[in-house]
Amino acid sequence: MCGLNLGFIVIMIGLVVETEIGESMRFELESGKTKCIAEDIKENAMTVGKYSIVNPSEGQPFPHSHKLVVRVSSSKGNNYHLGDQVDSGTFGFLATESGDYTTCFWANKHKPPIKMTIDFNWKSGVAAKDWSKIAKKGQVETMEIELKKLYDAVAAIHEEMFYLREREEEMQELNKETNSKMATFSFFSLLLCLSVAGLQIWHLKSFFERKKLL
Repeated sequence: MCGLNLGFIVIMIGLVVETEIGESMRFELESGKTKCIAEDIKENAMTVGKYSIVNPSEGQPFPHSHKLVVRVSSSKGNNYHLGDQVDSGTFGFLATESGDYTTCFWANKHKPPIKMTIDFNWKSGVAAKDWSKIAKKGQVETMEIELKKLYDAVAAIHEEMFYLREREEEMQELNKETNSKMATFSFFSLLLCLSVAGLQIWHLKSFFERKKLL
């Protein structure tokens, strides 16, 4: 029984590790261009990010041309981070609203055009917690840390289910409103068609009566 429980815990720990993987990427950005990356974040969720330009000449100072303007904003236009003419930076905040948060990178214009390689790591929710600091501070055992991770992962999944349920209810309400409007529109369209058809019949009848064909 103990072995079975231990196996279950190991499986769940593996699932937690998978859910902790944030959005980590490396991409190229040409001078004078812009690239934006969006992340759907729930209200009151912690999010952290780290970005840096890869030095084209390792061990040498960064070229003056390798600078970025970086801005993190919400779908409502609220700004949460702004890095002006930087080659690296970090951000972290507690989301005050649910929705898409966007990180945009602007590269300075340069002639001739150059390409910069950018490393970007973005984590939200459970993945945004620094467990190494928690372990160091509390001097707790590895298994206890993994169980704490598991508890937070389950709590995050629970919150996500409620969030998805709310979104589903909003979509259902929107569908009902749309169906109601479409039904009203169809009714008035049918009424208009019948009115036009009646008017055409009346006009033709009057025309034939004047011509004494009826």
